[in-house]
Amino acid sequence: MTNDSLPVWRSMLFVPANNPAFIDKAHLRGADAIILDLEDGVPLAEKAAARQGLAGAVARVAASGAEVVVRINASLRLAAADLESAVSAGVRAICVPKVTGASQLQWLSQSVAELELERGLRAGEIGLIALIETTAALARVREIAGSTPRLVAITLGPEDFSASAGMVPEADSLLFPNQQLVFAARTAGILPLGFIGSIGQYGDLDAFRDTIARSRRLGLRGGFCIHPDQVPVMNAGYAPSPEELADAAGVVAAYEQALVEGRGAAQYRGAMIDAPVVARAREILATHDTISSRAG
Repeated sequence: MTNDSLPVWRSMLFVPANNPAFIDKAHLRGADAIILDLEDGVPLAEKAAARQGLAGAVARVAASGAEVVVRINASLRLAAADLESAVSAGVRAICVPKVTGASQLQWLSQSVAELELERGLRAGEIGLIALIETTAALARVREIAGSTPRLVAITLGPEDFSASAGMVPEADSLLFPNQQLVFAARTAGILPLGFIGSIGQYGDLDAFRDTIARSRRLGLRGGFCIHPDQVPVMNAGYAPSPEELADAAGVVAAYEQALVEGRGAAQYRGAMIDAPVVARAREILATHDTISSRAG
């Protein structure tokens, strides 16, 4: 999978799958993706009803233009029941919580493949997102990131991971694990999601804006959110700025002219540009194109 084939998910808003009022308002939030949650957001007694209503929820959210992700439960018994409801037209990905290793994702990938075939869906249509929530899982992050071609993204669960590590979920403590995640994701050719802060950080939006800006500079490309106020901050923070777009276009133009002239490098605004710089510029332009196509 190449970077230009990866989804652009700047903001992914959790919505409990058992709450019709929240589902009906999901299209107003402006998130790139809505995560219909069957896990933490739904009490055990209501999980069966949430599954039964999932098809209708998926249809309502998909009609708004947002991509639909379903977060299943971690236990094997509940996950199997969740997949029976979640693998359907309109679902872009399954979010897998509390990932322990590659074999877990491989089993889930095979299960999704069987359901896709049974239901007439295109093979590989539904991706997986791995949620790393323990120190043990982080130790296996490269193995997890490369576990299956169905995996499109990986992210750190900051609250659960911090509890596992006995630390506070803040920038200093989450920097290293998120860097490891970025490196593993890039090596595997998948999307690194997340930010270096608590997912519950929405009371101070200026501080949250700074967190997102720093997270993007570290290579993270979007993340989960639990409150609608986080969505516009993440949409803006994980999108290229006008200045970045102008620079990226200039870099690509200068490099292409250099190639025409038989040179493998060029100068742009007093700096040398070569293939790695151009690759980053092309990624910025591709991200902007995807965002613009949604707005249109």
